[in-house]
Amino acid sequence: KLIMKKIIIGARGSKLSLAYATKVKKSILESEFNLSSDKIEIKSIKTSGDIFHDKKLSEIGGKNLFCKEIEESLIKKKIDIAVHSLKDMASEEVPSLNIAAYLERNDPRDVFVSFNHSNLKELTNKIMGSSSRRRDLQLKLINKDILVKNIRGNIDTRIKKLKDGLYDGIVLALAGIKTLELEENIKHIFSAEEMLPAVGQGIIAAQCRKDDIGIIKLLKKINNQETEQCAIAERSLLKTLGGDCDAAVGGLATIRKTELTLSAQLFSDSGDQNYIYKTKGKREDGAEIGTMVGMELLKKAGNSFKKK
Repeated sequence: KLIMKKIIIGARGSKLSLAYATKVKKSILESEFNLSSDKIEIKSIKTSGDIFHDKKLSEIGGKNLFCKEIEESLIKKKIDIAVHSLKDMASEEVPSLNIAAYLERNDPRDVFVSFNHSNLKELTNKIMGSSSRRRDLQLKLINKDILVKNIRGNIDTRIKKLKDGLYDGIVLALAGIKTLELEENIKHIFSAEEMLPAVGQGIIAAQCRKDDIGIIKLLKKINNQETEQCAIAERSLLKTLGGDCDAAVGGLATIRKTELTLSAQLFSDSGDQNYIYKTKGKREDGAEIGTMVGMELLKKAGNSFKKK
């Protein structure tokens, strides 16, 4: 049994991030360490991604903006565990930190949310809100007659913008919508074939300091091995592609018994070409599978994609 001081979990201040932090706390309390609820505190941390929410992520420094301040708090020992949506994390980890637990994956798919339109394929000159270049380009493959406009802010903010008529529809991650119990707004769930999700979508990651043995022991108890193996494959793919937040990349690993399948999609820098590759291998070989799929996509893309 571990005897510990108060454990502080740090997360972004959005409703969704705090729900994820609460989920990590609950998982720890349900594991076998007999900690009482008052031994674990959740602290909300404002990140630059939350502060500059009217600009595109790529304009203000890329995807790690939702993690940077939280990771700094972890390094400075102001918190003991950082909770992130895995898809917000850069593919290169901070050397002194590591992800010690991946919670069981939520549904990784994307959804179409609208109040006035139920069929995306029939929309002409309607404005779709999307926060990622991947989704922009995937939407254009489904229907070239829609206009895609950048949308930022947390889920509540985006749904409010939709209600206010600034957009005709928006694309969001199903995991977030489900967590906040907003499913009644969903008009369509995209299959992974229609819209391959972002790498790590639907996965909650709990990160700690590499030398914090007590916390590592604790987090290992709540780690979901299957989710971890999928995450390793997807993140290895992203790393191989040099996937910063401006690269339009989709990637999804799934496991059946002992076999891991990784599907990936990469768009050219111009956005008018896309390359798809899929392969399978042993579930424990995720890192190698991710690298191989990444290399194959780079080969297919040739000069049309510059590795960042």
